[in-house]
This record gives sequence, structure tokens and C-alpha cells, in this order.
Amino acid sequence: MSETTESHEYEVVVVGGGPAGMTAALYSTRLGHRTAVVSRGGGRAAMMRQTHNLLGVREETSGGEFLEIGREQLEEYGCDIHRDMVTSCSRDGGGDEEDGERIRLSGNNADYGAEIVVLATGFNDVRPEPPLPRTGRGLHYCLHCDAHMFVDESVYVMGHGESAAHVAMIMLNFTDEVDLLTRGVDPEWSDETADVLDRHPIDVVHEDVTGVQNGEDGWLKALEFESGSVREYRGGFAMYGAEYNNGLASELGCAINDDGTIDVGDHGKTSVDDVYAVGDCTPGHNQIPVALGEGARAGIDVHFRLRDFPRDPEALDELGPVRSEEVPGVPDELLEQAVDFHTYD
Repeated sequence: MSETTESHEYEVVVVGGGPAGMTAALYSTRLGHRTAVVSRGGGRAAMMRQTHNLLGVREETSGGEFLEIGREQLEEYGCDIHRDMVTSCSRDGGGDEEDGERIRLSGNNADYGAEIVVLATGFNDVRPEPPLPRTGRGLHYCLHCDAHMFVDESVYVMGHGESAAHVAMIMLNFTDEVDLLTRGVDPEWSDETADVLDRHPIDVVHEDVTGVQNGEDGWLKALEFESGSVREYRGGFAMYGAEYNNGLASELGCAINDDGTIDVGDHGKTSVDDVYAVGDCTPGHNQIPVALGEGARAGIDVHFRLRDFPRDPEALDELGPVRSEEVPGVPDELLEQAVDFHTYD
């Protein structure tokens, strides 16, 4: 850190401003811990044109609107929001993790110190080569979010691996018109999968896509192919895998699974003390409700780690009984903000 770099100190720093990260920060802040969210912006949730499968949130709510409401809520409770990209991290000093050292996070705009870090860094969907339909208007990545949109519609699944073959067969639960587009790449699914696929009413199209036709509403209307043929579709799914944003986790020494996800145990705990991971960068379903639950569980567990009371017997023996002036344990600035928040005219 240079002498001119701004530095901020917190009990908890959440890296990533998606649903999982912001929920962890919401719990941490409301439970009385100085908390910040450091987010570079963007992310998969921000790209959503509509919000699906989230009880209490209407379908027409965009991802941007959903996230903006979340940021406003966090700031009302006293959480700091920093628009910054964290590029590296480390622990203070050179000792081992049991020394209680703080974790240092270096961003493009500032540095951040924390007792506990929650990584909510997500992943990036691997996009196929163009030409492609518009994302969210004919090109989709989440089957559980968007399959409902294509009931009784003509659908494509784009890809050449096991996941593409299986998703194509899954889509038969919603429509009887499913094409599997390999885009000129040799299939990589197993012989067993090929045998199962052959016994489902799916047309496997091996030629590449050469053009896209959109309707007046901007939604996909049809795809054009090398042979000059045109196939009409309402939409479909690209299945090319994910690139997990696990660089900070690796730098801190967290265990990484073979698929690139961050290995976590109960409540999002990683293999490294004082480091949690939640949301799309961890194994499991990539769904907003799931992310909210993971963030909440991590936020509550962080509170158990940081809260002052009840003071354990060893500390009571060393420090004596808890004095009246030591309570409440909420920092003054959060205490004042909470009092203001709950004072109604």
C-alpha cells in the first residue's frame, strides 16, 4: 500500500455485490458489525431483464432494479458500499492464521482491512462464438430460471458436451420442439449419453450458425445455418460451462474444487480461517433464492464469530464480570443508525 492509497478498516468485508454477498452484508450489518461491500459492478444478476423464482419480487423487476434496492437497504442500515475491484489480498505480517491477523484487500481505488472476509465473486458464463441471439431475449444460461418461458415453444440448446445433451433432454419436459446445436464441433458426450439421446425426439444439428433473425420486439425469431436453412426458435440455452472467479480465494490459500468452485463447508466456511465464500463461486444451484440463503447463513455465522457477548468463561476469568459501560456491543455509529432507523414519527 502506498502512502497515498486510501485505507478502510472493517470487521467484515464482502467482496462481490450480488444477491449472496449483499445478503451476507445485510445480516452482518444488522447484527452489529462494521461491514463493507466492495463490488466492481456488473455480474450475472445485473444482466437479468426479469427476475424469476423469487417470492415477493415481481417478474418485471430487472436485475439492476433488484440490486439497487439491495444497495439502498444496506446503506440505510449503515453498511458501506465501495465501487472498486479487489485485485489482490493477503494477511498482515507473515505469521500463521491463528495469530488473529487481519486480512488485507487491495483494490484499484483503495485498500481494505477486515477480520473476516466473505467472497461472493461469482462466475462468468462461457459464451459461444457469434453470431448469437441477444442475451435475455433468445440466449439464456439458466435452465431453472427460464425454462418456464419456453413451454410449448420451439427451443434450441447450444453446445457439444455432456451438459448440453442432458439439458436438451430435460427441455422435453417443457416442449416437444427441441434442437441440439453443436455448431460444427464434434460432440464430446459419452457413448452412453449418445445412446440415450438417440432415443429422445431431439434433432441434433451439426452445422454452424451463420445468422440471427430477430422479431420486432427484439426477441429471437430464427437462426440461419451454413446450408442456407432457417430454423425458427423462441429461444434457447448455451451450455459451454463457467469460468469461476476464484483468484482471491486461491491467493488466500482456500481449497478449490476440480471444477473451479471454492470448496466450502457449513455456512460457507472455506478451508481458511476467517474466510467465507457464498453464491455462484461455490458448488450448487445458481439461483437467487439459493444465494440469499447462503448469504444469510454466512452472515449469521460471522456474527457468532465476532459478537462480544456472551463472553466465554476463560475471558470472564481473565477480564472479570462484564461491566455496564461495556454494553451494548454494537459500535456507536451502528447503534445511532439503528435507533434512527427504528424511530418513527
